Amino acid sequence: MEKFAVQGGKPLNGSLRIHGSKNAALPILAAATLAEGQSSIQDVPHLIDINVMLEILNALGAEVTHQNSSLQLDTSSLSSSHIPQHLMGKMRSSIFLMGPLLAKLGQVTVYPPGGCAIGDRKIDLHLQGLAALGAKVEVEKDYIHCAADQLVGADIKLAYPSVGATENIMMAATLANGRTLIRNAAREPEIIDLQDFLNQMGAKVQGAGTSVIEIEGVKRLKSTDYRVIPDRIVAGTMMLAVSMTKGELLLENINMDHLAPLVKVIEGRGVEINYSHDIINIASQNCARSISFLETGPYPHFPTDMQAQLMAYLSLSSGRSVIRETVFNGRFRHVEQLQKMGARIDIQDNSAVIYGDSVYQGAEVEATDLRAGAALILAGLAAQGVTLISQIHHIDRGYQRIEEQLQSVGASIKRIREKS
Repeated sequence: MEKFAVQGGKPLNGSLRIHGSKNAALPILAAATLAEGQSSIQDVPHLIDINVMLEILNALGAEVTHQNSSLQLDTSSLSSSHIPQHLMGKMRSSIFLMGPLLAKLGQVTVYPPGGCAIGDRKIDLHLQGLAALGAKVEVEKDYIHCAADQLVGADIKLAYPSVGATENIMMAATLANGRTLIRNAAREPEIIDLQDFLNQMGAKVQGAGTSVIEIEGVKRLKSTDYRVIPDRIVAGTMMLAVSMTKGELLLENINMDHLAPLVKVIEGRGVEINYSHDIINIASQNCARSISFLETGPYPHFPTDMQAQLMAYLSLSSGRSVIRETVFNGRFRHVEQLQKMGARIDIQDNSAVIYGDSVYQGAEVEATDLRAGAALILAGLAAQGVTLISQIHHIDRGYQRIEEQLQSVGASIKRIREKS
């Protein structure tokens, strides 16, 4: 069993390049199946979730090579529409393949997706959207089968601005007959990146980044070369890491617009941020100040994927803070782990009350999910003594060799293997 051993108390100093976005790369890899030929996709990080997606693509008949951060994907021999059950169980994002495989091959068979245990993550909106495009959806006990001789454009209003449902419908609609409108669409930067990729393949998509996306179906799409946007969650995590260790970092490959919800929270609360082009210089020498109330929500609101890390940060603040989680109903599992390290946090329904002025002490803790694991690393960096973090495979799903990144800027963190 692998663990992270983190020796706290060392300020982070130096420079880091933020790798490409996992949440943008996964739907882009799925979208590449809509075209025939070889696409080249740059800045694709080496992560467990990416590796699972590549395994699935290989199982479907595609040929994939991933060297450094460059990925070559040849879909010429893509033939299967049946996603292996054992691979779907490893990663929720495998559900992104439903839309493109249905549009390209006329059918798709999937199984319940896996991923982090952070509450209810139903796929009803995905299925409703594909059905609105004309797919026949059969939901059995153990699998889901969708089929359509030809998808037809439709006017679809989502009951919730789901990122995954928006992306699945977008991809399916690119090869549908006629025009599709997605109303109450998700507005995340990753949606815009998917639109840009689809359009570079010859699709006709507009409106990404707003609540209404319009797709005019085309007959076919072509392969292309593309670079994935920077990972805003990794960037945000590193911004909080330097703030909690009272250091100074130069972060490269940044899109400041994508980080606006986090910057709005921390800038001026003991954190100094200077931005130029795609570089941020972030420094902190003072104690963070609390925030009276913050609520997570769909973009452009504060991202649920930064909630655990922010909670770790606010436990060191100078007052009382409240965070209300509105996206996932099971996303406070990290609280018990932070409490083991000395955080004082009370949970009241879907809200967390964080009492600042805590002093983190090294402890043995468990990463219960991806972002919870990141929060524990942050707490460990600021703690007195050594923190041992188990179940770090969760962290490897979204952060590319995070220990090496942090080591390069002065952190004392190492990956150790213990006998199970």
